[in-house]
Amino acid sequence: MADKRDLEEAETTVFSAQTKKRKADLETKNGKGNEKDESSDECENVLRTFETSAVLSESAREKNIFVHGKMWGQDAVVILEKTPIQRDVLSQMFSESSLKLQMKNDIYSTFQLQAPAHLNEIKATLVFPATQKHIQKYQRQESFLLEETAQDYLSITLPFIQEQRFSVQWVYNILEKKAESERIVFEDPDPETGFVLLPDFKWNQKQVDDLYLIAISHIRDIKSLRDLSSEHLPLLKNILHKGQAAILDTFGVPRSKLRVYLHYQPSYFHLHVHFTRLGFEAPGCGVERAHLLQDVLQNIQSHARFYQTRTLYCPLRADDSLLQKYRDAGKI
Repeated sequence: MADKRDLEEAETTVFSAQTKKRKADLETKNGKGNEKDESSDECENVLRTFETSAVLSESAREKNIFVHGKMWGQDAVVILEKTPIQRDVLSQMFSESSLKLQMKNDIYSTFQLQAPAHLNEIKATLVFPATQKHIQKYQRQESFLLEETAQDYLSITLPFIQEQRFSVQWVYNILEKKAESERIVFEDPDPETGFVLLPDFKWNQKQVDDLYLIAISHIRDIKSLRDLSSEHLPLLKNILHKGQAAILDTFGVPRSKLRVYLHYQPSYFHLHVHFTRLGFEAPGCGVERAHLLQDVLQNIQSHARFYQTRTLYCPLRADDSLLQKYRDAGKI
């Protein structure tokens, strides 16, 4: 639940201004001089200084690995992911790759295919400096399904959220165009019903099979599903309809091919809505955490304060501090 970005996020390449300054100071002190612009296509390999401490988790199915280590004496997390194969490079991959036969049996043959470097990319995401919460977030953990009544939310969950004071400054930076403005696909600037729509960092935007965008509302006082009521129907409908239209116009994916949902618990406490391609098993799209926006609209239309009265369920990791709060209260 810490400030995850699914980079659910995140999933986010993070370099604070202070970190950049420390890095520049260190390089100047060591006589390395000028570094290349990080925004250029060819940037300096900052991972060259990464020292591996432990593998936090890995998935052969999803072809990714999460690694904890150190950079310039500070904790860092590196996420390595194999990028999806694009259809428009198949002919090039077949013609320019080298093959090594591994097994042949009747009509079946398996090979080790070595593709050209430009067709064999690995996406690298760096979280630096990483906090202990980041490290715990990426570490494989046992999960528990939390049953949260309306009273539990008021007496346990809400005080926990208020105590933690989770930072969403990076969200405000996007809304105020201080960061990532070039990534915004669509914006409705209305202060009450408006939002920005931009790609999630998990999507490389090279194919629509794993399309993943996030709509972030301009209004700032909605933490989660629990805060939504009938007064927010215009906002939610606007996000749904204009978000679907923008994705159709920009990426050619119709609304019948989109899964539009909110997370509970969210990974950061500012209203945001996920748009993913139907058929893509995005992290967090399971029924224990994802709530279809269309269902949310119908629920609120049938009961103005539906989410203030309902018992909600959500998965929490074994090391989640909120889970311990519920244990201490005798709820688990």
